[in-house]
Amino acid sequence: MNPLNTIKGTLIAGFVLAVVIALVAQDAISGVAATALIIWLHVIAGIIWIGLLYYFNFVQVPALAEAAADSGGPGGAGISRYVAPRALLWFRWAALATWVTGFAFLAHTQNMGAFALGLLGEGVNSYQLTIGIGAWLGTIMLFNVWVLIWPNQKKVLGIVEATADEIAKAKRTAFLASRTNTLLSIPMLMSMVGAGHGFFI
Repeated sequence: MNPLNTIKGTLIAGFVLAVVIALVAQDAISGVAATALIIWLHVIAGIIWIGLLYYFNFVQVPALAEAAADSGGPGGAGISRYVAPRALLWFRWAALATWVTGFAFLAHTQNMGAFALGLLGEGVNSYQLTIGIGAWLGTIMLFNVWVLIWPNQKKVLGIVEATADEIAKAKRTAFLASRTNTLLSIPMLMSMVGAGHGFFI
């Protein structure tokens, strides 16, 4: 049976391969296993989250607008009914997993001062300042996903009942929250990458 035939098989095979690589390289990189595992899970979850955020903003939203404007076309019902709910499921849980693993990393490495932007000591801790900016932006983005985007998308997609006016308002709120997250993702990624690579790149 080819694991590439299903997404479940593909993911399991990918994790098995990663574990094999980690075990083979373990002797060369001793003492950092827990930190490396947390970072790895954080990056995987973050790629899923931000990848779907960009998919929604760069692909799905413009495609649905074009479908709505095309009077002779197939419309956007297929995307709204089959694609969007599944994408939003992965999107919201990946957002939570990204935040939880990021928090776990800061706790494990004793960098909770990042939430105070590195200002808890005598001077400014530049690492905690840099990663802290990313952590706060990620926290705002997580709030937007669970408090603004998902509840409003449930109305838009018909998962919960709503009037036409409520749906129109929900579309706008979810749209603006998603665009805000896209905007915030740019400095957030700069901060997260910059913290480990020379501070703000």
